[in-house]
Amino acid sequence: MHSEKMRLRKIQHLAHEITDEMNKGEELAHLETLIPVIDNLSRAIGDLTDSYGQYSLDYVEEKVKHAHALLFNKEKVDVYL
Repeated sequence: MHSEKMRLRKIQHLAHEITDEMNKGEELAHLETLIPVIDNLSRAIGDLTDSYGQYSLDYVEEKVKHAHALLFNKEKVDVYL
């Protein structure tokens, strides 16, 4: 259980970094990057809000990490993972 809490904390940290980047006031010019970032975050939120409480932490973690990597150009990632 402790490991799950650590993973959730990491996901939260990545999400906060994404939010800070999106709100820092600079114009983000690459729409082709922003669309998949938003798509990945939407999918993660959609999974977390399952009305039965059934969500995959692996899936949520993957989607948030992918959005973060796309926004910060940390690695070459395929848009449709």
